[in-house]
Amino acid sequence: MATIVNTTEEEPMLAVVRSTAELAWADGGAEVADPEVARLCAEAQQHVLAGRWLDMATLMLASADLLLLAPRLSDKDLECTLTVICNLVTKAGSEDEALEIAKLICAKLTHQPGEKPTLRIKVLFSLYNLLPSLSGKALVYRKALELAAAGKAAADCVVPTFKNIDAFVAYWGIGKPEQRDLFLAVTRILKDQKGMTKEYFKFLNKYLPTFDGSADDADAIGAAKEEAAAAIIEFVKSSDLYQCDLLDMPAVAQLEKDEKYQPVYELLKIFLTQRLESYLAFQTANSTLLQGYGLVHEECITKMRLMSLLDLSGHCSGEIPYSAITKALEINDDEVEYWIVKAISSKILDCKVDQLNQLVIVSRHTARVFGMPQWQSLRSKLGVWRGNIANAINTIQANKVTEDGGQGMQGLMIR
Repeated sequence: MATIVNTTEEEPMLAVVRSTAELAWADGGAEVADPEVARLCAEAQQHVLAGRWLDMATLMLASADLLLLAPRLSDKDLECTLTVICNLVTKAGSEDEALEIAKLICAKLTHQPGEKPTLRIKVLFSLYNLLPSLSGKALVYRKALELAAAGKAAADCVVPTFKNIDAFVAYWGIGKPEQRDLFLAVTRILKDQKGMTKEYFKFLNKYLPTFDGSADDADAIGAAKEEAAAAIIEFVKSSDLYQCDLLDMPAVAQLEKDEKYQPVYELLKIFLTQRLESYLAFQTANSTLLQGYGLVHEECITKMRLMSLLDLSGHCSGEIPYSAITKALEINDDEVEYWIVKAISSKILDCKVDQLNQLVIVSRHTARVFGMPQWQSLRSKLGVWRGNIANAINTIQANKVTEDGGQGMQGLMIR
């Protein structure tokens, strides 16, 4: 015959209080431990009956450090215990109380982050899902990123969530300072992840634009110098990036007058606005600097030749003579077509080669910088295309009217 046992929702919480109390007083002997355990359980019972959930959280978390460091407690049991504590946010009488409880839990879990960081992150994700407050969710996620910095295994838990960052930011409705802190935390995690160079550069390009050069950013923008320089180096290193907006960012522009990073800014200007000749002169004067940033001279020459070809394409009227290419890229005549093919395969140039007349006929090229002048040029082209389409429509309509009129006249003559 089945036995029916009367249970309540509060029992898991009281069981957690009892087990942690027993663990805390394990070395005190039964005479000392039993009264203390009974006292804590009674106090917990009072908090439950009175609905004092913040006080209950404080009580339950008091011995949480012992749980996290207890060698006899399995990770599964520890996770279950901490999840019971997290569940307190669902019992809070208001979002503000739930947020205060969440802050207490986060503070405890981010203390001594080197101990079981992966498990702590899992618990924080459980807390995230339980919280009703959007600002609370943003806080918990940010704390998970802090733990992710503890090591590769911990980072692996959060990296898959980075693809949803834009959706998170929109969902949470957080302001620019909070977004800035979030993006910076992500970049610092990705910086040490192998095979994630593109993602690292992507988030640097999310972080740096949060500085708009306003008076409000005057004190904070100086802290972005290291990330601004890192973004430049990643762009120069990349073999498949030939366009960026870094020059237009105030966080990057400040490097032009910085004693330490001014050469790095100059290098960016060369790659985005000048040709191979300028790079070679820069390299001669700054070879040690380039090596210090892990830049390989031969790879830089390869990229700079392609950049120079793009510059030629942007300044020509659709046709580039072989002679102009050999001069700009500092190559022989028989190498021109090799570099044209390389540009096409890199998807930065669409063109046809007229070998007879030694011309490259360009139909499309990637703009190294796409700022206001490029937008204005695009607007002008769209205006011309719109006018051409309107003229074509008018011509078609006029021809149709003429044709319809002619058919009508033929009908009258038949009658």
